[in-house]
Amino acid sequence: MQVNPLQRASVAEAAAWHQVLAASTAHDLPEVPPPAPGQIHAQLTQPALDSRRLAWLATGADGVPAAAGAGLRVMASAPLHGGELPGMVDQEPADLIRPGLTPAQACVLSVASCPGVTDVLLAASGAPHWREAADAVAQPSLTAAKLREITGVLASP
Repeated sequence: MQVNPLQRASVAEAAAWHQVLAASTAHDLPEVPPPAPGQIHAQLTQPALDSRRLAWLATGADGVPAAAGAGLRVMASAPLHGGELPGMVDQEPADLIRPGLTPAQACVLSVASCPGVTDVLLAASGAPHWREAADAVAQPSLTAAKLREITGVLASP
């Protein structure tokens, strides 16, 4: 799989992503109001003053997006959200995912490797974190067998 940066999200793509976020927020955090459609559109099309937003498109070896046959783009949010997941993933599980990666990079690579995911949305606080994320998604994807192994290890008591 190759992962390439996309330059801009369309109005339709922003609206589709809003639907995903609104549904997941209603399911996972029913007490939290979902973001407004305009807020999501602005986040995807108007970068903050001190940030560079990147969206990534995952393609197969032939360069065709994984969901292109169905006309779909499947977006995932990298689990760095507030730094929560990298705080729970220490170096041992990071090394299980891919030796040599930081816990944050291992989290990003895991999301980018999920079957069917064509776009990974993430935010970073500065250029060093962007480089770290870009280095993670530039890694070869994790295989389905490796993802099952990781899930099995992390899900065991």
